[in-house]
Amino acid sequence: MANKTVIKILSDNNLKITPQRTAVLEVLMGLDNHPSAENIAEYLRMNFPHIPLATVYKILDVFVDKGIIKKVQTDNNQMRYDFVTENHHHLYCPEKELIEDYYDKELEELISSHLAKKTIPNFRIKDIQLQIIGEFINENK
Repeated sequence: MANKTVIKILSDNNLKITPQRTAVLEVLMGLDNHPSAENIAEYLRMNFPHIPLATVYKILDVFVDKGIIKKVQTDNNQMRYDFVTENHHHLYCPEKELIEDYYDKELEELISSHLAKKTIPNFRIKDIQLQIIGEFINENK
């Protein structure tokens, strides 16, 4: 049985509560490593051994469209998924394929202030997601 938080999120977004949707959302909530669709499918196959990868992608696309999750693209064009939807940025280490959330209020204010003074012709900003590419030097990462 899906947990109450998962059911509430699906209900609040007018989504039919299916075993596959609840399972995908539970996996996303349980992982903090910005998993790919393939990673999610691996976890799901423990309980849904025959779930097609295409189904996982469709569910993820619906969750992105509803604003339940966000997409994060790596520099090798791999799409990863993030359950944290509040404003934050990402630290990305291509060598280790690690993505971590990065919160910096001062950076947020600096970017917002700069863009408030500038206009980009024929463009309306909806969201700003900064990805800082580098190398984690702490061996625990």
